[in-house]
Amino acid sequence: MNIIILIPVFNDFKSVSKLIEEIDINISDLNSSFSVIVVNDASTEEKILETKNLNNIKSLKLINMRKNRGHARCIAAGLKHISENESFDYIIPMDGDGEDRPEEIKNFVEKIKDNPNTTIVGERVKRSESFIFKICYFLHKIITLTFTGKFIKFGNYTCLTKKTVKKLIEEKSTWSSFSGSLAKTEINLIKSPSIRGSRYFGPSKMSFFNLIMHSLSIIAVFKTGVIFRSIAFYAIYLIIIAEYISVITAIPLALIIIFGLVILKVSGRENISEFNNSLTNISDIDTLK
Repeated sequence: MNIIILIPVFNDFKSVSKLIEEIDINISDLNSSFSVIVVNDASTEEKILETKNLNNIKSLKLINMRKNRGHARCIAAGLKHISENESFDYIIPMDGDGEDRPEEIKNFVEKIKDNPNTTIVGERVKRSESFIFKICYFLHKIITLTFTGKFIKFGNYTCLTKKTVKKLIEEKSTWSSFSGSLAKTEINLIKSPSIRGSRYFGPSKMSFFNLIMHSLSIIAVFKTGVIFRSIAFYAIYLIIIAEYISVITAIPLALIIIFGLVILKVSGRENISEFNNSLTNISDIDTLK
């Protein structure tokens, strides 16, 4: 099997360097061919991958982007580049900070041996963030389930088949939300337990604002269903409070309307034209191994 590991990075080459070395160690006894492609999202720090003695990774490339596009779009562009320019059987996107644990790659490999035509997702069974962050993330999952009918417990850390990659690069929502787009395009996904690891260096870069945008981007992938559900919630609630309507009881009605408008606004990030032209943002590609 030819497996390409796709890693987006922005100003965190120290972590990515350590991750690549950890990957090289953890794939040593796996009977597959592994390559690594790092997508540099126009980092402002010096782009140095300090990797030593990579005995098991077949090749290592660094794709340098001209303009910063953000994490999800980095992955989307990486998938498109690999699909058009590389030979592969599977792609494993993973975060470059250590929170996606390289020791779990072997779990993906074992599962695709038994299910070669089905994409595997790393379902979070344990997280390492603060208590407040965990509460916010739980609320994100509940709100997503309520308005989309999807209980999405996975992020970027997945093992994608060629068929899935083709679907993703033809789907405009991939340009805005990887996990939302994957949940939309693939009904049958095999789950592999995944423990959220600790960052190698420094605090998490996922701010409260970024978490909100992440949540809204996922929900916006299912905007049609969201609008229908919002209308249903609005109608049901209006019937319930019809005899008791006041400024206070009308607040939820206003919130539903605002929420729907925000989702429509966020869905504007899904731009198939930008996605199709994303490879023009590549400045150069460094072949490091």
